[in-house]
Amino acid sequence: MSRNYDVIIAGCGAAGLYAAINLPSHLNILILCKRDLDLCNSSLAQGGIAGVYDSPSDSIQYHQNDTMIAGGFKNNVDAVHTLVSEAAQDIDRIIKLGVDFDKNPDGSYHRTLEGGHSHHRIFHHADSTGKEIASKLLSYVQTLDNVEIMENTFMCEVKKTSTGYSAFLKMPDGGYKNCNCHFMILATGGIGRVYKYTTNSAIATGDGITFAYEMGAKIKNLSYVQFHPTAFNNRETRECFLISEAVRGEGAYLLNCKKERFMHNYDKRLELAPRDVVSHSIIMESRKQNSTEFFLDISYKDSDFLKKRFPMIYRNLMEQGYDLTKEPIPIYPCQHYLMGGIDVDMNSETTLPNLFACGECSHTGVHGSNRLASNSLLEALVFSRHAADTIASRLGSVPDDFEEACFDAHIGSRSIPTGYRTETRNIMQKTHFVIPDKQAAAECLKRIEEMRNDLINGNYLVDADYVLAKSIVTVAYIILKEVTQ
Repeated sequence: MSRNYDVIIAGCGAAGLYAAINLPSHLNILILCKRDLDLCNSSLAQGGIAGVYDSPSDSIQYHQNDTMIAGGFKNNVDAVHTLVSEAAQDIDRIIKLGVDFDKNPDGSYHRTLEGGHSHHRIFHHADSTGKEIASKLLSYVQTLDNVEIMENTFMCEVKKTSTGYSAFLKMPDGGYKNCNCHFMILATGGIGRVYKYTTNSAIATGDGITFAYEMGAKIKNLSYVQFHPTAFNNRETRECFLISEAVRGEGAYLLNCKKERFMHNYDKRLELAPRDVVSHSIIMESRKQNSTEFFLDISYKDSDFLKKRFPMIYRNLMEQGYDLTKEPIPIYPCQHYLMGGIDVDMNSETTLPNLFACGECSHTGVHGSNRLASNSLLEALVFSRHAADTIASRLGSVPDDFEEACFDAHIGSRSIPTGYRTETRNIMQKTHFVIPDKQAAAECLKRIEEMRNDLINGNYLVDADYVLAKSIVTVAYIILKEVTQ
């Protein structure tokens, strides 16, 4: 393993992989994956990827309007236009890379509908689109001779140097190593593990956001957290199985504790209202009925159709003792996606030169205050390509050498106190859920700040527990500070 690379990419999801694919083939690239290669939020994306592509009845303007409406018009208009106008070229590219989207009997691509969309424009691979895209991108990247992938490798800290960036890594064998680069791309995913309940994978701890924040990069709108209205509610597991928006797109009804439909009391778009509206409606109905029991029901549809259209959801629900084709399924909102993050420009560059951020950890502004369904995978592709193109344009201006920063793992020091992550998750669940409690947020901010200061100044052993706890507490700190200002 080399110590010096042209580009280091932190993250092995769709954004990180697609960036590597689009970078010049003569560059020496390192991709860091802190857990298994297939463990990322991209792989969990069920619904699909939205885009106007060979569709006479749809238009880029319709897609842009839907995105703006869903985002409460707090979106960056230029970024949204880039997203929707360049969707076709990246969808076409991943199809050529082997991504297999479902087709109609006549051979045309089947496009589905999800909440907030005015047209059927969502390409999908049954109900496991993210897994299909991530696996095909990974397979292609693994054929590239210029790309090295380090699995089960923790990036513990990053420092800016005179020649780029230096990363402090905890290796799979337990040792430590420095790696240096001229350009760095943070594609570290979301922040789901900052919450008690989330649809996110175990890697979603906000590491990249924390690294960027500690180096002085601008973080924007981190309080823009999306809560998915239809996570499977078994009240036991931290990682909640998502029941895709596409199920409502195919006609599922939301029911309250009395097994009655209720969305007509809150929004004329009913079950196909944007996610924030549906989640908010569920909470209001919960208070009205004094119950947290809610259900999603599509059992009136043909059972064979449902099994074919939603094979993964059907299988996972059967393992939990529920038959999607015969009965209502218990659901409740939980943390799902982050719209804010490391603030970037149209080329995915942060406020620090040659530091880029792509995917969920970044803030491009395309989502506004609420992400339109199936725009996330599209954002990961479009803006990671922009990052790669920008890096390619600057290769003539980088130095030949690499400066290496100094790091300290505090070997022999004590481990962090137990309970910091659990306490933080409970605080975030209490203060910044679907309808935030600003008073509670202000009261809890002091405790979050105490934990963060202890982790920064406590001279603890730098290991996985330390890195994860510091990331989770730092993200909570930024969010609560933002909402209380």
